[in-house]
Amino acid sequence: MSAIQAARAAASLKRDLHVEVDVVEGHYGELSVLVDDERVLTAGPLGFLGILPTRRRIREAVEQKLSATGSRDSRDA
Repeated sequence: MSAIQAARAAASLKRDLHVEVDVVEGHYGELSVLVDDERVLTAGPLGFLGILPTRRRIREAVEQKLSATGSRDSRDA
């Protein structure tokens, strides 16, 4: 995920879900999304081929975790 795409995904999560978001640069093809320090989504091996989860999929994973835990103070990277 490019820095611009990551920034857009982070802004969307902040705006729509009102969660705290930290974006940390990783290696090429790496995308991991964490909520309360627990990984809820990763690009996996396809990330190295440039196939990364969409912003919609990222949001769905975060929403699902927040619903399951009842948490609203979460961090995503």
